[in-house]
Amino acid sequence: MNGSLEIGRVAGVPLRLHWSAPLLVVVLSMGLAGSVLPAWAPGHSASSYRLWAVAGALLLMASLIAHEGGHALVARRSQIAVKDVTVFALGGVTRMASATTAGSQGRVAGVGPVISLVLGGVCLGGSVLARDVLHWPLPGGVLAWGGWTNILLAVFNLLPAAPLDGGRVLQALIWRVRGDRERAAQASGRCGQVMGTVIMAGGLFEFLRGIGSGLWLGLIGLFVVVVASAEVRRAQLFESLRGLPVAAAMRPVITGQERQSVDRFLTETAWHAGDQPIIPVTDLDGHPSGYVTAPVLHAVPEARRPTIRVRDVAMPLERCVLAEPKEEITDVLERAAMSLSAPVLVVDQQHVVGMVTGADLARARSGPSPHARTGNGH
Repeated sequence: MNGSLEIGRVAGVPLRLHWSAPLLVVVLSMGLAGSVLPAWAPGHSASSYRLWAVAGALLLMASLIAHEGGHALVARRSQIAVKDVTVFALGGVTRMASATTAGSQGRVAGVGPVISLVLGGVCLGGSVLARDVLHWPLPGGVLAWGGWTNILLAVFNLLPAAPLDGGRVLQALIWRVRGDRERAAQASGRCGQVMGTVIMAGGLFEFLRGIGSGLWLGLIGLFVVVVASAEVRRAQLFESLRGLPVAAAMRPVITGQERQSVDRFLTETAWHAGDQPIIPVTDLDGHPSGYVTAPVLHAVPEARRPTIRVRDVAMPLERCVLAEPKEEITDVLERAAMSLSAPVLVVDQQHVVGMVTGADLARARSGPSPHARTGNGH
C-alpha cells in the first residue's frame, strides 16, 4: 500500500504502518476521552481520560495487528506467500498470494475473527479483574471497551462479503462445492459490492442525522465496494485467461545494451521502441539485466548523457517478473500480484523474447495475440 512505512515484522512478514493509521489513533482517543470513559468511569481528571484513551486506541491497533498477523501466520503454514501486513485508518490488510485449495483459504480467513473473539474475551475478563478486584476503574473501562470492540470487529469481519473474512470463507465454501475458484471469487465479490453499498448508505444516513461516526462507517463501506469490485474484475480476467500460455499474450519487444551511453541509447534504441512502456536491457551475452523507461532516460541531464551508462539508471532484473512462453498466464499474474507494479518479461533460453502488458491481456481475452510465438526471438 502506497504511503506506508515498515516498522517491524509480524508472523515473520513485514509490518507496515500507513500514514493514515495515526488518524485512527487520534479519532479513537477523542471518542474515548470525550464520552466513553467519562461515562464508564466518572470522577477522573481530563488528563487521565486522555492518557487512558490513547492507551485504548493503541490497544485496538495492537488487536488489529494480531488479527492480521493470524492471517499471515496461517497463510505461511499453508505454503501461501505473504507480502506484508499493513495497518491503516480503516483497519488492516494482509497482502498474500491466492490460496491453492478451498480448505487453506477457509483456514486463513477464519483465523482472524477467531483471534479477535479470543482477544475480546481476554479483555473483558481483564476488565472484570481490574474494576471489581483491583478497583482500577479507568484501566477496567479501557479493557471493557477493547473487549467489546474486538467482538464487534470479529462479527463485522464475518459478514459474507469480500474482502471481509466472512466473504473469504463464503468463497472457500462455494469453491469447495462448485470446484471453481474464479466463479467463487466472483460470487463473494458481488456480495461484497452489495454489502459495501448497504454499509455506505447506512453510514451516510447516520452522518446526515448528525452522528459523526457515520462518516467513518461510510468510508468503510466505500472501501469494501472498491476492493470487492476489483476482485470481481480480477476473477473475471483470470477466468477468461485460464489455460492460455504466456505466448498467447506476449508482444515482441525492443531491447538495448546496458553498456550503451544514455545518449546513444536514446537515439539508437529508445526511438525504435515507440510506445513500448519499458525497454529491457541486456548484458554483453544478450542476457536480461533489467529495464529502463523513457522518462528515466530523459531525466538525465543532456550534458551528462554521453558519459552515463544505461546500466547506471536501469532498474535491476529483480524488479521484473520473469515468465516463460509456455507458462500459464494466470500463474504469472499470481506472481506479478506479489510485486510492486513489476513489468512481466518473457524469457526463453536466457534471452528476452517479449513482454506482457495490460493491453496484451485484454487482447488475449478476445483471442490469441497476433504476435504470439514460442521461439527464442534473438
